[in-house]
Amino acid sequence: MNKILVILGPTATGKSALAVELAKKYNGEVISADSRQVYKGLDIGTGKITEEEMQGIHHWLLDVISPKKTFSVADWKKLTEQKIEAILKRHKLPIICGGTGFYIDSVVQNKILPEVEANNKLRKELGEKSLEELVKILKELDLERLENIDSKNPVRLIRAIEIATSLGKVPPTTSLPPKYDFLQIGINLDKETLQKRIKTRLDKRLKIGMITEAENLHKHGLSFERMRELGLEYRFLADYLDKKITKDEMVKKLNTEIWHYAKRQMTWFKRDKKIKWFTPTQNKSIEKEVKAFLT
Repeated sequence: MNKILVILGPTATGKSALAVELAKKYNGEVISADSRQVYKGLDIGTGKITEEEMQGIHHWLLDVISPKKTFSVADWKKLTEQKIEAILKRHKLPIICGGTGFYIDSVVQNKILPEVEANNKLRKELGEKSLEELVKILKELDLERLENIDSKNPVRLIRAIEIATSLGKVPPTTSLPPKYDFLQIGINLDKETLQKRIKTRLDKRLKIGMITEAENLHKHGLSFERMRELGLEYRFLADYLDKKITKDEMVKKLNTEIWHYAKRQMTWFKRDKKIKWFTPTQNKSIEKEVKAFLT
């Protein structure tokens, strides 16, 4: 089978820089596995890699769709498999890089995903409900799905409710035989270092215009409700711009929530025992692992 490299891990661990270095060394192209970087205009808040940081390496599945529209894991899987085939035809190495574990699993495990179209009316109703209310609704519809979902992610909860409403329940996840041979490299840091990185990165984003970015998105028609649905940075930016919280409250909440998100990412990734874990400083060990996989 054709070989695919995957670079994954929690936020702020340096995955993108590593993917670029490996792409330069092994003639690769990068496919983003980030559920929010697919949206146009969500740049600073999502930490989207810049053109300078790409160092001439092609990156795919960034800026795919308007943030006013919805984009599902099934959409991502379909586009990713198309990009993988195109990269392979160019005799290059596909490198999937990101922190959205559900997206990565969909390709690595070749999952069969339910094809249920967006119900905009239902989504609007659910978008007005609190996280606790969404959890309660999904619990009544499909307790089994609730037990296997990120219950802090309103987008995931709304999608699960949408599927359960349409089909009666969320179908059990099934997989087909894998299409490719994957090496999954996980990047992680100790708690103290990662918390410092998260704070430093957030401070930098604020300095380079994260608030202005959110203001411009709203001016161009992105509602505060939709911004909150997009989660994390944009949820609290919407609350700040909507005068529901102060700037200091926004920064404090963001530092806390991004750290909690990183912990949830690790909880998800730890389910897969095939992932080989390293710290960002173990470049030689990582290259040795990748070289052995590719030869």
